[in-house]
Amino acid sequence: MLFVHYPKCSTCRKAKNWLDEHNIEYESRHIVDDNPTACEIEAWYNKSGLPLKRFFNTSGMVYRENKLKDKLPDMSESEQFDLLATNGMLVKRPILVGDDFVLVGFKVKEWEDKLL
Repeated sequence: MLFVHYPKCSTCRKAKNWLDEHNIEYESRHIVDDNPTACEIEAWYNKSGLPLKRFFNTSGMVYRENKLKDKLPDMSESEQFDLLATNGMLVKRPILVGDDFVLVGFKVKEWEDKLL
């Protein structure tokens, strides 16, 4: 599994601790140093079954500064994938990518249902 996270994010740290406590193996990837590509985000989106908006860090400064709440409805999916690929701080985290699932954000019940 691939664990995409931002180490300074408290939610990401909780998710990492949860994975470690449950002895779940994963490959760790820093979302800012190694930002997901548009192709990766599109593949994760297609695998996740989630709305594309869930992949945006809507509470982040970059999202707010760029007034993306108003711009996203007029953007195509392709444009949104490209935008997410420009800055790891735009992407909701953590993201856990398995063979047949993608979890976005850390909700304990969701992670338990998928991993335990």
